[in-house]
Amino acid sequence: MGDVWGSGAEAGFAGKSRPGAPGSASLEGEREKPKQGSVLLLGGNEVKSSAVVKYSAAPPQAAFARLQEKTDLKLPPANWLRESAKLGPAGATILGNSKKSKPFSSFGMAYDFIDSIGNDVDVVSDSENIKKLLKIPYSKSHVSMAVHRIGRTLLLDDLDIQELFMRSSQTGDWTWLKEFYQRLIDRKWQRKKKSKEHCINGDGAAQPVPTPEEQHQEETSQDEADEAGRVSWPAPFEMPSSLSEEASASNQGSVPLEPSYVVGHVASASKEQNLTTLFNDGENSQGLKNDFVRNILWTFEDIHMLVGSNMPIFGGGRYPAVSLRLRDNNKPINVLTGIDYWLDNLICNVPELVMCFHVNGIVQKYEMIKTEDIPNLENSNFSTKVIKDIAQNILSFLKSNCTKEGHTYWLFKASGSDIVKLYDLTTLCEETEDKYQNPFTMPVAVLLYKVACNMMLKKNQNRKYYGTIRTLLLNCVKLLDKGRHPQIIASANYMLSELFQLDEPKKEEGGEFPLNGNSDESYSEEEEEMPDSDENGCYSTSSDPSDDNKAVAVIKSVGELSVPEKYKSTHQIRPSCAFPVCHDTEERCRLVLSYVLEGLKSVDSSIKKEGDLPAADPNTPIPLKYEDESTTVGPECLEKQMALFLDKMGSFQEVKHSSQSGMIPGSWQYKMKLQLILKSSKAYYVLSDAAVSLQKYGRALRYIKLALQCHDSYCCLCTNMLSEVLLFLCQSITLCGDIQLMLAQNANNRAAYLEEYNYQTKEDQEILHSLHRESSCQVFSWATDLSTDLECQLSISCKCYEAANEILLFSNLKEQNPEQYTQVMKRMGNIRNEIGVFYMNQAAALQSERVENKMVSTAEQQLWKKSFSFFEKGIQNFESIEDTTNAALLLCNMGRLMRICAHAHCASGGDFKREFSPEEALYYNKAIDYYLKALRSLGKREVHPAVWDSVNWELSTTYFTMATLLQDYAPLSRRAQEQIEKEVSESMMKSLKYCDVETVSARQPLCQYRAATIHHRLASMYHSCLRNQVGDEHQRKQHRILVDLHYTKAVKFFQLLKDAPCELLRVQLERVAFAEFQMASQNSSSGKLKTLSGALDIMTQTQSVFQLIRKELVAECDQRSENDKNSARKVPAEDASTNLNQEEVSKLLGIFESRLSFLLLQSIKLLTSTKKKVGGNSEEEILKANKYVYSLLLRSAANKNLTLLERAEVVLNLLEQLTQDTEGNNLGIQ
Repeated sequence: MGDVWGSGAEAGFAGKSRPGAPGSASLEGEREKPKQGSVLLLGGNEVKSSAVVKYSAAPPQAAFARLQEKTDLKLPPANWLRESAKLGPAGATILGNSKKSKPFSSFGMAYDFIDSIGNDVDVVSDSENIKKLLKIPYSKSHVSMAVHRIGRTLLLDDLDIQELFMRSSQTGDWTWLKEFYQRLIDRKWQRKKKSKEHCINGDGAAQPVPTPEEQHQEETSQDEADEAGRVSWPAPFEMPSSLSEEASASNQGSVPLEPSYVVGHVASASKEQNLTTLFNDGENSQGLKNDFVRNILWTFEDIHMLVGSNMPIFGGGRYPAVSLRLRDNNKPINVLTGIDYWLDNLICNVPELVMCFHVNGIVQKYEMIKTEDIPNLENSNFSTKVIKDIAQNILSFLKSNCTKEGHTYWLFKASGSDIVKLYDLTTLCEETEDKYQNPFTMPVAVLLYKVACNMMLKKNQNRKYYGTIRTLLLNCVKLLDKGRHPQIIASANYMLSELFQLDEPKKEEGGEFPLNGNSDESYSEEEEEMPDSDENGCYSTSSDPSDDNKAVAVIKSVGELSVPEKYKSTHQIRPSCAFPVCHDTEERCRLVLSYVLEGLKSVDSSIKKEGDLPAADPNTPIPLKYEDESTTVGPECLEKQMALFLDKMGSFQEVKHSSQSGMIPGSWQYKMKLQLILKSSKAYYVLSDAAVSLQKYGRALRYIKLALQCHDSYCCLCTNMLSEVLLFLCQSITLCGDIQLMLAQNANNRAAYLEEYNYQTKEDQEILHSLHRESSCQVFSWATDLSTDLECQLSISCKCYEAANEILLFSNLKEQNPEQYTQVMKRMGNIRNEIGVFYMNQAAALQSERVENKMVSTAEQQLWKKSFSFFEKGIQNFESIEDTTNAALLLCNMGRLMRICAHAHCASGGDFKREFSPEEALYYNKAIDYYLKALRSLGKREVHPAVWDSVNWELSTTYFTMATLLQDYAPLSRRAQEQIEKEVSESMMKSLKYCDVETVSARQPLCQYRAATIHHRLASMYHSCLRNQVGDEHQRKQHRILVDLHYTKAVKFFQLLKDAPCELLRVQLERVAFAEFQMASQNSSSGKLKTLSGALDIMTQTQSVFQLIRKELVAECDQRSENDKNSARKVPAEDASTNLNQEEVSKLLGIFESRLSFLLLQSIKLLTSTKKKVGGNSEEEILKANKYVYSLLLRSAANKNLTLLERAEVVLNLLEQLTQDTEGNNLGIQ
């Protein structure tokens, strides 16, 4: 009796109601605790084997009990064919299904244990297929298996060719394979087609008939063949026509959509999704359900296998776990049966085998055999080491040759043949008219998709697996027909786009992980054929000229499988489909957009055309928008706020929330297109941001326009605006405002920007075409137009920031995203400052063009008001986020605006004398107030030293300007001279207070010059008071002290500067004039002589000034002579002569010569007339020296042909002569 029948008999035993029969058990599947197998030492050869039960649907283990001797097994038990709650339907057993493998059994297991696929497991298959492979060298029976590769995992399924061809006769499918197989078999068996050992089946395919001896050895195979007619071959998996055209009724409602709609809604996470329903229907209809009693993770040596087994296991008492076999006592156990029993016990980790021997159905005896003793049974001796070598060789052979992911390979060995061949059915199928006839195509594609989904759903997944995920998805898309499976293709393309992190820093692209290093998870789709290898035979091809040469690889003899390491995995895995290395942001975004476009095409192709849409039902009322406000909920309220916002922005359109293309809300097309549109919007945003970094502002505006058009389409479709989407809209509009501002600030390159803006790729046009199927995409056109008017660009930029702020306010994102709110407020403050400066500069330009004596125009006043308004709003923006530094800068600009207003009110004309007007004073005082507010806003210099110094300088300038105007254009018609002088003095001293001459900075020379000028002006003012006013002696004395003090300080500061010789010379001459004024009021000769001596000392101190003047003049002469020699060369703009005003130098030099002449003459007169002798002959020597210098001075003055340089050199010589005489002779007059 056959072994298969024996197992079936055991199934009957379990339900028999007789003493000693095993107890019945519940049929409900339940998860058992995984059982870890132990290492077994078998047959003197160490073979490592362990098994972990991953899932078990078996009932509680039935107790093992022996039947009484002489029990007749041919009699049915009492409960035969009766239903029981514990036993299940009539005819079912608790011991699993028949041993016949189902065509897609490995896929059912792979779906259940998706974590292991492509990564940890080498093989997924039915235990019967594993046993059949490992018995190949011992068996003459045929082998026909389908092999698929997913990552490093091989899926093995029984491929019953006869059943397939029986189905082909009825449906017309697989005719290409039938013809190929017919030629393959007929050629091999043509010589024996008339033999008794062969018969021709109904389809004409030859099938060998085993001899009686072979039948005894291969009873398992024959029994499986007997059951072939009872196993139905699945129909080709096709997407139902209705599924791509209409959505499920259960999805009509508005389901809130998460922005991270990556995999969870598209993969197999939710039962509500059509895609999952599609998968489940496919699994149920095609036998893809995992219906094994138990799934076991079996590790045999270094091979990890996920195996499905239906073997019944009994236990209880001193037998914790045993397998039960029924054997005919008259027939010995052969090698094939022994291997079969041994492998079953290894896979299920069962330590003992119980054999029930019978004669014609009458029980004779029981025998207990340990698993490790099975290889040593009489007539069933085999080497476990050889079995291990066979397993390793077969796995290496398959892994080396089944290299293309998604392809269906056929492992075939004819009955009685020693040659095993491997064919690529996918390649053969693609040569036919319909390449989608392969029924494995859809299950493989779904499995590829599910594995990719599973890897993406793992939050802790390292990015190094992105290459693997990408390969899985690309192969999935490659297998599917776009017209039949748009949903999976769209979802796969969306996940492909999700692999690219749009906002990742560039430096991470090649640093943290090898982007294309994926062990053997990724491999080449166009792998070149490896050279033939005589050593292992992996790549040897048949010498037959016809169809045999289509085999991918051939095992020349099954005996080779027993040779240790005969076949090695020589396939070099090359990651041609590994994760691409994107060298810049644009390349990465372009890849994302290419996947998004493919997804959009799939979605659009699956939507019914407008003509195919059902007509509106006249009995169904059309909902109108008049519902009570009290009934509105949060999302609807947000929707209304959005509509009001768009209306405020001037771009309101009626929000329809319905697709113009006919998509039904809640359908998979609707949800998928929403996510694809959002992804494209984000990609365009990143592209725009990158273009801004490259200063390609025309390109940036084009990309942000596309981003906002995507968002417009999204808003038209989406019924629920999520906060994350609104935040992204806020960021997009903010970036648009930045771009418009940059365009305004770089108006010189407007032509280049316009060319960039108008350029558009074909990909962008196709995406835009898909968007236009849903909306007009014009809601944000006001923000994305490229204007040529500067004021318009600034206005659009400001409007963008205001729109972003509105979104943050009405969506309550201000509290959730304070950083974004801060950025928006800063930009609003900045753009209002820019617009304020723009209007202020326009007002200043109008003022400069205004004709003298003309009053301030209305246009100027309007510009002042606009500028002031924007500055004021900008200050409020910065103060709202406590940005004191920028608030201080805007206050500073307001101070400047007040100064422009003050300057505009200057009255000038020829008929009446110019005076400092009250309007000027008013605006200057307002300017001072704003500068002081700016200082108070900063608080202290440490907050921002540069801004602090700038505000101080502007404040000092304002005080100085007001004091200068008050001094130069004194309003004597309204105020007394003394009052004006007091105000001038106060303003000048305040200007000095805010003029920092000590801090070393770029502005320090300016501050020093300002301080010197202030002291000079104050000295001149007090000098004028002494000359023109008559007052009490005390006040005059104070004025003399102040004059001397300020002149001294002015000289000190001017001497620190190396580029102000004229100013220093003028101050020294005024000091000399002041000495002359003092001498005029003196009566005694000694007093006058003392004053004259002091004046001459001042004259000699100007020696350094004239040296600087001479240096400048010499440099100018050299430059002029150089230009004369090289007339073709132009004089550089920064010429040395430009720093010296020769006209002023000539004028000052003339004054200096006259005053020196006067002082020398007065000195000679005084020294001649005096009779008082001081220091012996020194007075006569001084007189003699003065006369000599005076004579030289007169001779040089008489020569009118001297150049300015020569005159300066003469004065230098005279001053040197005076210095020497002064040092050599002490007058002693002091």
